Amino acid sequence: MQKETKEYDVLVVGSGASGGMAAYILTQKGAKVLLLDAGPLVDFNHQRTMKPVYELPYRDLGKPGRLSLVYQATEFNAHQWVDFDQVPYTFSTKIPYSWARIRMIGGKVNFWGRMSYRLSDYEFKAKDHDGYGDNWPISYAELAPFYDRAETIFRVSGRKEGLPQLPDGIFVEDKSPDGSVIERINKTGASRGMRITKIRRALGDGQFASSANLLLPTAQATGNLTIVPNAVVRNVTLDKKTGKANGVNFADRQSGRELHAKAKVVVLGASALESTRILLNSGIANSSGVLGHYWHDQFYIPGGVYGVIPEAKNGKSSRGLSGSGVLVRFRNLKTKEKNFLRGYACDVNPGGTPDAKYFPMWGAELEDAINNHRNAGIGTTIMGETLARYEHHVKLDPKVTDAWGIPVLNFNIKYTDNEHNMAKDAVDTISQLFQDSGMEVLHRNPVMNNPGRSMHELGTCRMGDDPKTSVLNKWNQSHDVKNLFVVDGSSFVSGGAQNPTLTILALAMRASEYLAEQMRKGEL
Repeated sequence: MQKETKEYDVLVVGSGASGGMAAYILTQKGAKVLLLDAGPLVDFNHQRTMKPVYELPYRDLGKPGRLSLVYQATEFNAHQWVDFDQVPYTFSTKIPYSWARIRMIGGKVNFWGRMSYRLSDYEFKAKDHDGYGDNWPISYAELAPFYDRAETIFRVSGRKEGLPQLPDGIFVEDKSPDGSVIERINKTGASRGMRITKIRRALGDGQFASSANLLLPTAQATGNLTIVPNAVVRNVTLDKKTGKANGVNFADRQSGRELHAKAKVVVLGASALESTRILLNSGIANSSGVLGHYWHDQFYIPGGVYGVIPEAKNGKSSRGLSGSGVLVRFRNLKTKEKNFLRGYACDVNPGGTPDAKYFPMWGAELEDAINNHRNAGIGTTIMGETLARYEHHVKLDPKVTDAWGIPVLNFNIKYTDNEHNMAKDAVDTISQLFQDSGMEVLHRNPVMNNPGRSMHELGTCRMGDDPKTSVLNKWNQSHDVKNLFVVDGSSFVSGGAQNPTLTILALAMRASEYLAEQMRKGEL
């Protein structure tokens, strides 16, 4: 193994939302940072090309069997996803886990949907509200200033509503009209506590809202950042005398060489499951026994309800009808449901054309039906909170390794009655809302996508005040190894129904500022 002689102040693993934010903050604080990422540096302007479908070997149907568990994969984007044959994983449940992974500088935020929502104390103090699980060791008020700053960097658009379950932010004001369909649904839903607001989305610089264009360039401009792509981290190493982290072992993805990098502090931001995998392979930071446990995400039901706007049929759709939004969580706030805890949200998108699968016909009859409904559809994507449970966990599979000989993860995860009951309620309630607003309901589907579909894996390296029941303290710092920090979604205690990226950015910023101050004081 080749060992790096230079010792950096901080070694960051991962370059996405969390790792990128750590590098952004720490380099500006004067720290010399080494950033390792398992993937390459991609120049989208020169390496991404447009191709017609007929030039693809499988005409965009994809090679049979390849990336079969990655819902988002197409033959057009197949190269952006981690190859299952190169980095496999296993699962112990009948329903397979869908783990979509991206390894490149900038991580998954090169391709995310940019939905940028804050959590509230309905999540941070969820146990106080409904008695289930654990509270976070921080409150919304503690994280709010960091939300403010993250929203400013990523230029989040939105409209202020004053909703306690979805706190307002520092928005680029969205002044676009709701559209008459959303206005009608809001009028119907008002007496039911249901509200559709503008989708809150990171605008970035227009083309991208990624670590690669909003965080890493600023960090590099300080002269304090060294980026090493194609570095597949195997494990964190400890100094045998002090018990502190002193670096990581990694393999060069292209040559296969084994190397070691040295640092005074190690920060993991490789994504929830990859950071957890690194720690499990390191055999550290787990005196609590909960590392890998309490997995959760948001369950997704694309097309859970598909409606039709009657007055828009037969070519009568108009721009004034459309205007998308998000139905904000309304369940289990002031009242309590009998069959499930927590709540769900739903993207609502008027103005589309129903898929052919919704019409039980074919040939000319099917073509006529689609034409008659063109731009008259109203689609949904339902997103529900998954409860964090100890039994939902990942562990190392001792029999399977990746292309570099690193043990892979085995998943023991499934959705439970709480999620199934919530999904049914969502479909029933939204269907009724549409009907009462004068829409026709063309299709209903309460069946959730497989676990992992949302790509919002969380919680497997959770934070907490008690070292016996958590891996990290409230600063994303290991209870066991004081100079080890984990700043990605694995630190979550609960996740709500909101996209977690904005919270990951805020947590990573907060943890990095604390880390820098501790280094300045000589505490690490």
